[in-house]
Amino acid sequence: MTIASPTQDLQQDEPKVARPNLDHPDDPKKIWILVAVGVAGLLYAGWSIQSDLGAKIADVTFWPFLLLGLALLIALGFEFVNGFHDTANAVATVIYTHSLPANYAVMWSGFFNFLGVLTSSGAVAFGIISLLPVELILQVGSDAGFAMVFALLIAAIIWNLGTWALGLPASSSHTLIGSIIGVGVTNALMRGRDGTSGVDWGKATEIGYALLLSPLVGFISAFGLLLLMKRLIRKPELYAAPTGDGKPPLWIRILLIFTCTGVSFAHGSNDGQKGMGLIMLILIGTVPTAYALNRSLPESHIAQFTKASVAASNVVASKAAGYNIIGDPRPAVTAYISRHEITGGTFPSLAALIADIGQQVASHGSIAKVPLENVGNTRNDMYLASEAIRFLLKDKEAELSASDVAALKAYKSALDQATKFIPLWVKIVVALALGLGTMVGWKRIVVTVGEKIGKTHLTYAQGASAELVAMATIGAADNFGLPVSTTQVLSSGVAGTMAANGSGLQMATIRNLALAWILTLPVAMLLSGSLYWIFRHLF
Repeated sequence: MTIASPTQDLQQDEPKVARPNLDHPDDPKKIWILVAVGVAGLLYAGWSIQSDLGAKIADVTFWPFLLLGLALLIALGFEFVNGFHDTANAVATVIYTHSLPANYAVMWSGFFNFLGVLTSSGAVAFGIISLLPVELILQVGSDAGFAMVFALLIAAIIWNLGTWALGLPASSSHTLIGSIIGVGVTNALMRGRDGTSGVDWGKATEIGYALLLSPLVGFISAFGLLLLMKRLIRKPELYAAPTGDGKPPLWIRILLIFTCTGVSFAHGSNDGQKGMGLIMLILIGTVPTAYALNRSLPESHIAQFTKASVAASNVVASKAAGYNIIGDPRPAVTAYISRHEITGGTFPSLAALIADIGQQVASHGSIAKVPLENVGNTRNDMYLASEAIRFLLKDKEAELSASDVAALKAYKSALDQATKFIPLWVKIVVALALGLGTMVGWKRIVVTVGEKIGKTHLTYAQGASAELVAMATIGAADNFGLPVSTTQVLSSGVAGTMAANGSGLQMATIRNLALAWILTLPVAMLLSGSLYWIFRHLF
């Protein structure tokens, strides 16, 4: 007779930690519903563009519409891939703590991603665009402009799909930034300039810090939060892994669903804007008559604009005293934006440009009344002035007083109201793409986050800590107009809770995550730069 040891009896009595059921068969009805929603979104986009153009649609040839349709499909494809690549992180903890079944969690997350996009401010969208070379933004409707858009989006999609296929939670934000830098550097080299002059390195550094520091913030904050919870909330069930098929206690379940909701909403609000900014560039390049200027501004805006314009003109003119500009002021302003060097022609050229913009708007009475044939040029002038002021505000050589800064900021705000806007239909189609992407292809990344980061099963407290930190970090970044990676914040947060709990980390996974983190930027730069060079020779 074999007598079991006390240790064996204890092991037999221990409840078994249960893996969630991730294998839900595809329901044909669900697939057809998702396809129908996607097609309806595309039709809605087409109808919206037609409505915005109105009678002006007769003046648009077939070729711009073809390029517009292709570019929109690629941009929405990027957001779709972003949905199942990044948002899987938001549902991993709620699935692995049995708070929601996988299929319900994914639909729940998709819905709140949708809401997050709809309520986003647009600050991140235009922060991303400001990284692009100014000459390509001003000529986005040219062959070079389309080559830029196609190259950076296709490069980002290729890398995102590659890392998704390997089950690696790489950052879509990191990828897109790398793609933009790659296009900027290649464009500068092709124009015979130093490669470093093709990118706004000040803005790139600012965004780079946000992307690089966010994993450290996620790890340290989640580590500390879990330890704090253990000290303040002494409920043993909170620090246990789910067993059997049972659901967690109601209060824990509510907490975990709340954090999943918050991360999903914050992800939509932050990541969804990247696609919106690029779509606006595409629309401005192909149909500027409808989208170059914000024609929905009220006529009362003209008084505010005129007042701000006069104040800014006085500030810049005082700095230009003793200098005169002969000819077109735009090349000198463009040179300052590209090189960030104040020369003798910088202030007089900017003063002349501000005066010209003021005359253009005043002569028509409002932004909405700018003639169709002039909207593209007026928009470019406003964008140039806004970007030049943005750099002047950070340039110590400009020697601006507090009152000068206030006047220039007020004028820049008035310019941005006229040029940096996102129509509701753009938000809706991006929200649909991101939401639908959330419901497709999520399993690979969920398994990595839920099973392959730590050596033990995720506990309720670990899931809540990681999600709370991710929600707060992404929400804060959105308020500051900075893109951060949901993937990096949440994955590092899970790792932080495993370390705090003494659970141990699976170093093979951590090594792969670190490798993807290190390689994303250079690979995306190489891919987008190569594609841009190819497209420039094809178009």
